[in-house]
Amino acid sequence: MNILFAASEAFPFIKTGGLGDVMHSLPKALNKLGDEVRLVLPAYRDVLASVDTIRELGKIDVPGAGVRHEVRILRAHEDILGDYLYLIDVPDLFDRPGNPYVHSDGYAWPDNAERYTVFSRAVALLGKWIPKTSWRPHVLHCHDWQTGLVPAFLSMVHDPPATTFTIHNLAYDGRFSHDEFNRLGLPAYWWSPEYVEFYGDFSMLKAGLIFSDHVTTVSPTYAKEICTPEFGYRYEGVLRSLGDKLTGILNGIDLDIWNPQTDKYLAQNYAHDAHFAEAKATNKQDLLNSVGLQGSDKPLLGFVGRLVEQKGIDLIIAILPRIFAETDANMVLLGSGHMPYEQDLLYLTAAYPDRLHVHLGYSEDLAHKIEAGVDMFLMPSRFEPCGLNQMYSLRYGTPPIVHSTGGLVDTVVDTSLLTIREKTATGFVFEEPTAEALDSKLRSALELYGNPKLWHEVCTTAMQQDLGWETSARKYQELYQAEVDAKK
Repeated sequence: MNILFAASEAFPFIKTGGLGDVMHSLPKALNKLGDEVRLVLPAYRDVLASVDTIRELGKIDVPGAGVRHEVRILRAHEDILGDYLYLIDVPDLFDRPGNPYVHSDGYAWPDNAERYTVFSRAVALLGKWIPKTSWRPHVLHCHDWQTGLVPAFLSMVHDPPATTFTIHNLAYDGRFSHDEFNRLGLPAYWWSPEYVEFYGDFSMLKAGLIFSDHVTTVSPTYAKEICTPEFGYRYEGVLRSLGDKLTGILNGIDLDIWNPQTDKYLAQNYAHDAHFAEAKATNKQDLLNSVGLQGSDKPLLGFVGRLVEQKGIDLIIAILPRIFAETDANMVLLGSGHMPYEQDLLYLTAAYPDRLHVHLGYSEDLAHKIEAGVDMFLMPSRFEPCGLNQMYSLRYGTPPIVHSTGGLVDTVVDTSLLTIREKTATGFVFEEPTAEALDSKLRSALELYGNPKLWHEVCTTAMQQDLGWETSARKYQELYQAEVDAKK
């Protein structure tokens, strides 16, 4: 089957979070299963700089906010996708430094509505015709609000491809004003509660929900959660109305990139065998050396992620003084986000320079070293559509400590007397997103850490979990086929 993936980011070209990883690994998995997946991205400055053999396929005029943009359709080469990476080149909209969505000062680009409307118009045209090729997608798979208008534009043409729309995080929905809607020249009939109007604004995400043939999200539990007021961000009514049109399919991880047996960033590669403990100790010492901490004989905690409320970073900040005062655990933290949380962490680093290392920003090298080198990984997200870091942790034999939500509860089995006896325990799960609950579960983990035999069992069970993409990719194949059959 021919499948065109449309997204606003993809590793290794440009990445701000889990969406970028999925856009790398899911097409790769589908290609291995025999499909032909091609990917289309905006031609951001960083993307153009990261590819080679760029070829112009054609030019089209696309309306924007009161102007028409000349859009170049480019094809670029990439090892995984070969020559099947397409770029939508509009320099006025995408030739900018840094983050694709926000200025370096932290505010959203003021023309984001126009940027992703123009991108969506161009992608919809590719769904019908790609210059200089006879290839046509059977399915156009759109991801997150930046591509939500693609199914809407395709609903207006004859014989469109089937459309799938995936919600990676409902908290980011691409909402803009009615004035912006009018400036973009969008069809007047779309301005209705039945279509894209949403509490007085227009929502690009809602367009994806309403106009696509099927909606997916990234874990079964999250698919249920977003149909409730607690997690639905006022979309719960729309989502419930989808019925069987909404499916939760668990993300996988790239087992080639995240593989402790071959990971180039590790001081010592390892598997779940007799040498596991020795290799983990070597990687722990290497991590400590990298960040300037001591204490190879002390429990080491890790965190990698965005420093935002969703990720529960405030819960970690709240418990660290007690943990440092009452236990001998140390911590390494990697991430960036809201400035108040960054400042709190810098204050804690100054107060506990021998116990805490904070790296503000992102480092692929350090992220891998943390997964392999820490003893346990903290991921107390208030909500988590799927989450990837807990799966990286499982893969590396580093039991994660997670809140019972979304993909976290779908992938981590809490450690208890029963699950230890059944050899199913892979981590630690707490029920309420509070500092007290996190503190309590962390202390349970630290207590078990004092029993090397049982700890080793949990670590090796974690490493044996099925975390790859093949099972989920086959579910997507079944979904695509059902969509195509329904259009016949």
